[in-house]
Amino acid sequence: MTGFPTRLRSSHSSEVKKMSPARTRLVAGAALSAGTLLLTGCSGTGGTSSGSHDSINYALPANFTPNWILPIGTAAHLNTNNISIANTLWEPLIAYDGSTGKIAWNKAGSVATDADFAADGKSVRITLGNRHWSDGKPITSRDVEFWFNLIKANKAEWAGYSPGKAPDNWTSFKTEDARHFTLTFDRAYNSQWMLANELSGINPLPQHVWDRTGASAQVSDADRTAAGAKQVWTYLNNAAKNIAGYEKDALWKTISGPYTVKSFSTAGKVVLAANKKYDGGEKPGIPTVNLLTFTTADAEKNALRSGGVDYGYIEATDLDQKEQFTAQGYSVKPWSGWAITYMPYNFNNPAMGAVFKQLYARQAVQRSIDQSSLAKVIFNGTAVSGYGPVPQGQTSAFVSPEQKSNPYPFSTSASRELLTGHGWSEQGGVMTCTDPGTGATQCGAGVAKGTKFEMQVLSQSGSTVTDNMMSAIQSSLAKSGIKFTIKTAPVNSVLSQTPQCTAGQSICKWQLSFFGTAGSWYFPAFPTGDSLFQSKGGSNFGNYSNPQVDGLISQSTTSSSNDAIQGYSASLARELPVIWLPEPVYQISVIRNGLGGFSQDSLANFHPAQWKWTS
Repeated sequence: MTGFPTRLRSSHSSEVKKMSPARTRLVAGAALSAGTLLLTGCSGTGGTSSGSHDSINYALPANFTPNWILPIGTAAHLNTNNISIANTLWEPLIAYDGSTGKIAWNKAGSVATDADFAADGKSVRITLGNRHWSDGKPITSRDVEFWFNLIKANKAEWAGYSPGKAPDNWTSFKTEDARHFTLTFDRAYNSQWMLANELSGINPLPQHVWDRTGASAQVSDADRTAAGAKQVWTYLNNAAKNIAGYEKDALWKTISGPYTVKSFSTAGKVVLAANKKYDGGEKPGIPTVNLLTFTTADAEKNALRSGGVDYGYIEATDLDQKEQFTAQGYSVKPWSGWAITYMPYNFNNPAMGAVFKQLYARQAVQRSIDQSSLAKVIFNGTAVSGYGPVPQGQTSAFVSPEQKSNPYPFSTSASRELLTGHGWSEQGGVMTCTDPGTGATQCGAGVAKGTKFEMQVLSQSGSTVTDNMMSAIQSSLAKSGIKFTIKTAPVNSVLSQTPQCTAGQSICKWQLSFFGTAGSWYFPAFPTGDSLFQSKGGSNFGNYSNPQVDGLISQSTTSSSNDAIQGYSASLARELPVIWLPEPVYQISVIRNGLGGFSQDSLANFHPAQWKWTS
């Protein structure tokens, strides 16, 4: 995620995205550009193509409204679509993505040109390109130091933070000159991991414009003290919360990327215009980019059918209608992602947290999830089963044999036996703890007598596929004696209402969260779990904590061997920190013929500067 943790979360027909994920995406709104008429309605937004090659209409996931512009992610704004917009305005130091067809450093979309690691693996010397901000000022090492100082002083609020990882493991930032600086680490690290997973999270920021403690304050070097950096952080984040001000606020006009904001409304209308002062390697090929939002996937499909979308999507259930779209001049292409899909437990929930902390209880839940049938029936064969923390939709050396083999195959009878063998009996159709205590055949620590196995999920709205999956899960859990209720909300609401929390906080009433219609979390090239499953990780929503897992995650980042990450894969496949679910393709893209020049990024980012009209 550049500037945000990767990734995120997101999901089509909603999400993260997981900024996910964030992967979730979406809410309603539409974008207008000269010569383009967009019709709005209660079910979504759509329109008709301008017929010109001066613009493109791109459909964001259903029920996702872009809501964050600052290229520093916080947990409530963790979504790949927000990230993609921000990185289009402020290019990352190192764009490590899959936009060229493979996950690698895309130097054309980066501010840095070289990263030279020391022979001992304990530092890296970065060279910046001869680049400029849109106001003509050069992009320098000071702009990277500004980002570094903000993150150092406010790390707990940064969604990319995991204790012991960046910025904790960056012990010093030393400027050599305007275009060279050195980052020193606390130990030797795997250079590929450091490049792909940590350095790719840095975004040079315009220090000469943003380094102020308030709107009326003068620009200074406030970031060079911890107190000052906190004030600057507060100022920038408060400004970023004012979505209605994005279009006119001078703060957001000094950019480094190929596009600038032409309009950005709270209703979801986002129009990007080519940055005429851009001097990087990804020259924008289309002058105007309209980012369209829809309340439902059906509304987006209607816009596709009417020709109002140039780059959109359909759901897996619509594949039998593929010819309908190809006959209208579109190509239909699956967009696969490097991701996992899951439903986090809230281990600190005051009502069910004690139950969730019992491994047998999590095993009973997992054995009630028929992933094979969900993938085949709900996702029309476009999803793959996922049994652990490493993506399984693409072949890699990171997945352990334990994860591949599915430690907890579907069986509601086995699920019932797990519960009845641990002090539960069915009463009124719901398993109830009748034998409390910590013995081997009792309910477990903290589980009171009379506790019913009832849990509620807050799931992202806007997707028929997600709704159908939740209903199927509800049905299979019921066969195990587990009551599962479903509440839905737009993905942004899901993310904001299911944060990390302690049992005493009113916000901690949530029990399960789902933001993964198109995948819950998109990884960088190296699928480490530091943000997701390390104790106090920045995106560890359910507060899962396991010292052994913490050690495996840390080892995976420092060793050149895959043993540690395979051990991590095996451990979490067994330990079930979340409910593992099938991993769908990011989306099934419907692209107007003649639009090309790009590969669909498996990290789930979109890259407007790469889009070209070829015919």
